[in-house]
Amino acid sequence: MEADIARVLYHESTILSRLDELAARITADYREKELTVVAILNGSFIFMADLLRRVPLPLQLDSWSVSSYHGTKTSGTIQFRQTQIADVRGRHVLLLDDILDSGLTLHAIRDRMEKESGAASVRSCVLLRKMVPRTCPVEADYVGFDIPDEFVVGYGLDYNERYRNLPYIGILTEEAIRRNAL
Repeated sequence: MEADIARVLYHESTILSRLDELAARITADYREKELTVVAILNGSFIFMADLLRRVPLPLQLDSWSVSSYHGTKTSGTIQFRQTQIADVRGRHVLLLDDILDSGLTLHAIRDRMEKESGAASVRSCVLLRKMVPRTCPVEADYVGFDIPDEFVVGYGLDYNERYRNLPYIGILTEEAIRRNAL
């Protein structure tokens, strides 16, 4: 796997240090509030685990399985893999996602949550924000890192279900992309 990485954008120690900062902000913002964290799977599960261990607040946790990618590009359609959302009436919701690029996924999730849930508030936190024009006008409230318009893997992010277990965020070689294409 290591030979498939053209370069590392963020090493594990840099990611964990940034999570300390994000957790401190989230903790300060949600102190004394009823917090529910909704993680968007599968990409955010490592980010979620490492971030939430740093947030010393009582909270509820739920996850949604949502998909919009095919290979290295967004498909333009959002697939919700479950029909019900968590009961968050009157609670403050923090959506966790791995990456914000086109904005389609975060916009669809936030829209559904705001319309159907009765939540007191809905905010979002992303590990990565790709610096590209958004298809949907949405921004994250908390951002780990800004990245260039390159396809990244590792730390939960995948290419055709591979590379999620890398402890860092890196860019694949063109050869690895061709070899692992479906």
